[in-house]
Amino acid sequence: YIGLTLLQVVLLLAGGMPLFDALTTAFGTAGTGGFAIKGDSLMGYSRYLQAVCTVFMALFGINFSVFYLLLLRQFCKVLKNQELLLYLGLMLGSIAVITWDILPIYRQVGEALHQAAFQVSSIMTTTGFATADFNQWPALSETLLVLLMFVGACAGSTGGGMKVARLLLLCKAGRRSVKRMLRPRSVSQVHMDGQAVNEETLQNTYSYLAVYMAILAVSILLVAVDEFSLETNATAVIACLNNIGPGLDLVGPMGNYAAFSPLSKIVLSFDMLAGRLEIFPMLMLFVPMAWHRT
Repeated sequence: YIGLTLLQVVLLLAGGMPLFDALTTAFGTAGTGGFAIKGDSLMGYSRYLQAVCTVFMALFGINFSVFYLLLLRQFCKVLKNQELLLYLGLMLGSIAVITWDILPIYRQVGEALHQAAFQVSSIMTTTGFATADFNQWPALSETLLVLLMFVGACAGSTGGGMKVARLLLLCKAGRRSVKRMLRPRSVSQVHMDGQAVNEETLQNTYSYLAVYMAILAVSILLVAVDEFSLETNATAVIACLNNIGPGLDLVGPMGNYAAFSPLSKIVLSFDMLAGRLEIFPMLMLFVPMAWHRT
């Protein structure tokens, strides 16, 4: 973590970024909590500096055990890591789709690819930096970015969101359920990276998803009291619950949350804490039984 942060600082300094800007930007990238020190986020910096942040946001969204395996030179395990492959596949696929979708806006493949890569890396890793007002992008790109907000980064990274590992487990569990419907007497088990996943882990994943969706729905209803658009309310909750920052409409990369009422800000603050703490530790604060445990 420290090594990657220092490397990013060096590369940013090499690109002409002032020391204070380089430190704060690297710290925001490393913690995937990219609250930029400028009102336009990273739009005012050069393409080189933006490209450096794009790469490091993606790196900090990877499970840190992968870097440990790389240090041990266990490259085969890294190449067979299913979560890493899905993470990179979703990121590269999304970049390709958005690049194609926004090409009429930027008119140059290189510029469209640059903007798409930065925004996808920022949103998927829940960093929250921006180099473009994607609030003005076509509906396909906006929708894809919102979906990436739910996915998040890898487990064991500094990123938020549901995590790619949970998504992978849910997909595998869903496929097993379909097989059991077709062959009720068959015995099948979910595997991850060649190892069997116990039922308790799957049950915890189901529980997390159920509570996650419940908090999401209730939060959107409470925030809707302010009578902003559904796009504003929904993406504000999604962005806060997944620790991203920018959403769409009034809370887009060029907007902010100042217009929300005190009640909505309390709800969104709770969502940010719950999302950062993986929901259950936060909910334990409201369970009277937990207050008396020693």
